[in-house]
Amino acid sequence: MTLKEIPVGQSVKVVKLSGDGPVKRRIMDMGITKGVDVFVRKVAPLGDPIEVTVRGYELSLRKEDAQMIEVE
Repeated sequence: MTLKEIPVGQSVKVVKLSGDGPVKRRIMDMGITKGVDVFVRKVAPLGDPIEVTVRGYELSLRKEDAQMIEVE
């Protein structure tokens, strides 16, 4: 299951980051790493962006990036 599929109001734990190179680096620079809890706060009407809370910070992710984050 990926972060893109999680409904609003749910909290999940990151299991794995897919992707490579600069995309993976950008996700990791936001503080999203394996084992971190992510809370989905809001999803825009067309699904882009997805607003999440990670380590106390509010972030916006593109749906392509959210699709690369595997969660449980």
